[in-house]
Amino acid sequence: MPDPSIPDHYAAEFALAARERARRDPPWLRLLREAALQRFRELGFPTLDDEEWKYTNMAPIARTPFRAANGAALGGLTSDHLDGLTLGAMECTHLVFVNGRFAPGLSRLRPVPDGVRIGSLASELEKDPGLLEPYLGRHARFEEQAFVALNTAFLGDGAFVHLPRRKVLKEPVHLIYVTAGNGSPAVTHPRNLVVAEEGSQVAVVGSFVSLADSAYFTNAVTEVVAGDGAVVEHCKLQRESEKAYHVATLQAHLSRSAHFASHAISLGGALARNDINAVLDAEGIECILNGLYLTQGSQHIDNHTFLDHAKPHCSSREYYKGVLSGRSHGVFNGKILVRKDAQKTDAKQTNKNLLISEEALVDTKPQLEIHADDVRCTHGATIGQLDEDALFYLRSRGLGQEDARSLLIHAFATDLIERIPVLPVRTGLECLLMTRLPVGIEQREGA
Repeated sequence: MPDPSIPDHYAAEFALAARERARRDPPWLRLLREAALQRFRELGFPTLDDEEWKYTNMAPIARTPFRAANGAALGGLTSDHLDGLTLGAMECTHLVFVNGRFAPGLSRLRPVPDGVRIGSLASELEKDPGLLEPYLGRHARFEEQAFVALNTAFLGDGAFVHLPRRKVLKEPVHLIYVTAGNGSPAVTHPRNLVVAEEGSQVAVVGSFVSLADSAYFTNAVTEVVAGDGAVVEHCKLQRESEKAYHVATLQAHLSRSAHFASHAISLGGALARNDINAVLDAEGIECILNGLYLTQGSQHIDNHTFLDHAKPHCSSREYYKGVLSGRSHGVFNGKILVRKDAQKTDAKQTNKNLLISEEALVDTKPQLEIHADDVRCTHGATIGQLDEDALFYLRSRGLGQEDARSLLIHAFATDLIERIPVLPVRTGLECLLMTRLPVGIEQREGA
């Protein structure tokens, strides 16, 4: 059961942090924090009685008094070490955050077009808070989301990416979040803000990794604001400790003729929850949500998506795949809302799951809520095992049982990876899958 004293624990932590921030926070941010904390105390942590959380028990988080992680940089940690933990070496700007704080010594900043700003959110809040005020906390609403409220109350550092009108970044921006155990249950609240003004283009890659197999809690929020005709690609790799807890919310607000794509890859964590939401708030928008979750052991990974088609003549494509083994549990809950005025909406949602053990479990719930009458919307979900006919065919061509199984699982997973347009990310993930999937199969078969 959740510990009723935990919200009070966070209130005490908030009061302590507030004294340290008193001279730094502008008035609007202080008021935002206070409102968010108050709302978190009213909501409390979600329980299995909440419809949006019925398949995911958050009690392990709710009963643990996590404390703010020590953000000091780690001696001995190098860029080469980070490349091995993430997607390999990428020729681009890297912003590294260790235990929730920007680590300039590990980061690599490359030249960018005039007017483009890429850096630490905490630093930008000190230098130019007026630039962030119109966006920060305006789209990731905390009124009904306890974890967003908690993040907003404690938001400290993360990435700020801002592209003025018609600026194009040809290289991706790689955000790396590293957590290291410090002996007690620690929490970080990364907060990212990506603003792409009219006609601009950017790709942002986020990697969440750990240096030790320890228990901790990452509670991340990312806000994306895409102006008219902007193009934003967002890729996320979650590869945290399998004792860790990971909760993340991505909220995108899209303007006329914008293109937004999210590619979410979930591999780590004992308990992980991803909320990915987009508001299509003008005509001509194209939105793509892709996701892949690979679970093993007793992992639990929950993906919730919400596409709000608020205006007409927009399209969305959503494609999520899961590969589950051991006693792991996957959840997919995807909702598409088509509002009354959103005529000519074209939306498609698909969730496919591959169970490669008898004890793995998936709960899938695709949803359509349509209030317009001139739309084209479909959804579907499948849960299955490896195709016996395909296995037989591959074995008849000389492949052994293990190789045939591995090939089919790789084909299932890489179908999703190949949809990622950012070449360094796609290449890095393909290499990562080559090392992860076959090993998992051998271990399970030998168990």
